[in-house]
Amino acid sequence: MSHIADRIISDVGLESGVAALTTEKIEKVVTRMLKGETGAKLRAYKETCMRCGLCSQGCHYYMSHDADPSYSPVNKATETMYELMDKKGKVSPQRIYEMAQMAYTECNLCKRCAHYCPIGIDTGYIMSQVRRICYLLDVVPQYIRDTAHSHASTMNQMWVKDDEWIDSLQWQEDEARDEFPDLRIPLDKEGADIYYSVIAPEPKFRTQLIYQAAAIMNAAGVDWTMPSHPGWDNSDMCMFVGDYENMGRLKRAHYESAQKLRVKRIVMGECGHAFRSVYDMGNRWLGHKAMPVPVIHAIDFYWELINEGKIKITHQYENPVTIQDPCNIIRGRGLMDKLRDVVHFLCKEVVEMTPNREHNYCCCAGGGVINCGPPFKNTRMTGNRVKAEQLKATGVHDVVIPCHNCHGGIEDIIGYYDLKMHGKFISDIIYELMEKPEV
Repeated sequence: MSHIADRIISDVGLESGVAALTTEKIEKVVTRMLKGETGAKLRAYKETCMRCGLCSQGCHYYMSHDADPSYSPVNKATETMYELMDKKGKVSPQRIYEMAQMAYTECNLCKRCAHYCPIGIDTGYIMSQVRRICYLLDVVPQYIRDTAHSHASTMNQMWVKDDEWIDSLQWQEDEARDEFPDLRIPLDKEGADIYYSVIAPEPKFRTQLIYQAAAIMNAAGVDWTMPSHPGWDNSDMCMFVGDYENMGRLKRAHYESAQKLRVKRIVMGECGHAFRSVYDMGNRWLGHKAMPVPVIHAIDFYWELINEGKIKITHQYENPVTIQDPCNIIRGRGLMDKLRDVVHFLCKEVVEMTPNREHNYCCCAGGGVINCGPPFKNTRMTGNRVKAEQLKATGVHDVVIPCHNCHGGIEDIIGYYDLKMHGKFISDIIYELMEKPEV
């Protein structure tokens, strides 16, 4: 069995944070967090965990490292949160470094292990609370810390300026009108049926997704709008850092931007973590019993359009495809059947991964792990060999991936293991197949 102390990776954020720590500060922060935020739930998990190890096979890191117990969910909880609770926060700064590396880079918070625990212990939740402590101690990997700071400073994670955001939308509208003469991307339209929500990487380097969404909305005759003001970026690395105060700011801004426009629903584009932040975590932190504006994921939205006959395609996609089940919208929201309805409508042949649906393996990018940057890329690649094997076994070349983080993670895995496969968003396929006007 290996040990986290034997695989420490240099990271300036973790190193500078630990350098400023004292044992007294650690004890104070741990005590405050356990008493003030989540002590009862964590105590229940710690006291009911039987250390049986059945959760181990739920973890792709454990499976990819030849069943090394160090990577099992129960060991991660034991070496971090349970140790902090047993010792009442009396641990060394170096031990906090080890715990931070384990929590931020060796757990994707994917919650697959909870399905294998006989009493349903949610190790993803436990590790998110370890991250919360590390954030309060200012011991955070530098790359994801920078992304969270960007969001806190500019209300979007990519430093997109307010005029650049509007310019990007108008640019995509101009481009699309060559193909769809009547197309508009309506800004700030009050009372629209749909508020289309994106994340900052889309205007920054995936603008084709905005183009495709506009084309689909136009063809389906949807009454929709996008906001021109801050609050438009629904991504949320603050949630994964453990900066819940700024997570709350971001979600409040997002909901309020929709409420000001009096829209009926928010449709979140093909992103898993942003959807989780707005329907599960950010709304709870703000104290909402229910979402103040109904939110659905793009899978739900496309499923509705298809069933209402509003998406018409000229033919089905010819090449066989397989399906990636993103954690936050499948295990988190139960959209596995609707995802398959949509993909089977669009594609002639679907080859399922094994296992699939709520048992599918994580992409290893989610939970903010990909945002921890280059120092930890090899951790992701070696920690998800099992996903590469799962993809290769399908024998297909195209993977339908309705999530930004999954795209990043799986494309890295495809390259690292030379799988010669390609990822596609659902909107990529709809746009390719949809009926288009003759211009």
